[in-house]
Amino acid sequence: MAILTVRLTADEERLLAKRSRGAGMKKATFVRQLIREEPFVTGADVLKDAERRMRASRMGDPRLRIGAARARK
Repeated sequence: MAILTVRLTADEERLLAKRSRGAGMKKATFVRQLIREEPFVTGADVLKDAERRMRASRMGDPRLRIGAARARK
């Protein structure tokens, strides 16, 4: 198995840790998942991916959800 070494800034490291925790996996597993994802080249690719995700989860892609507005005090 090949070893990939990547230098990250402190901000990038913190962002990676936050995103991997949100996904419920270790950082290395999260990076592997990102590497395996198919890239979006055209708008048709985005629509195809959204359609595939909608079939898998009736709620759609959680990255595209809009949270509830918070009331100001």
